[in-house]
Amino acid sequence: MNIINFTPISAFVGGSLIGFAAFLFFAFNGRMAGVSSIASRSIINNKNRFDNILFLFGLIIGPIIYSFSGKEIVSVLTNSIPLLIIGGLLVGVGTKIGSGCTSGHGVCGISRFSLRSIIATITFIITAVITVLIFGM
Repeated sequence: MNIINFTPISAFVGGSLIGFAAFLFFAFNGRMAGVSSIASRSIINNKNRFDNILFLFGLIIGPIIYSFSGKEIVSVLTNSIPLLIIGGLLVGVGTKIGSGCTSGHGVCGISRFSLRSIIATITFIITAVITVLIFGM
């Protein structure tokens, strides 16, 4: 664990904002805020397409607005663009097979005490730890 980068206050504030945003999305739309489902519905489904596109637009514009605060956003690509595209497509297939993504299961599903989401999130975490142990060395 890198204790230098441990930021409990900003993590708490960020997590609270994510949870509140998920609550607002559910309160105003009656649907869970799973990003993979929203992305899929913005392409495939005509119902609520505008709402879904606005949600995705917010995900894109949020960091842009944050960048005006003067704080630098550091992002480094460590692999080739084709490999990242293939990885993204595989994640998309996996979220379809798993009936949701980490945001849908981890934020919205666990808050509803969904057993399927709890198991999915535990699986995500265990897989991530194993991947880091294998490839992070």
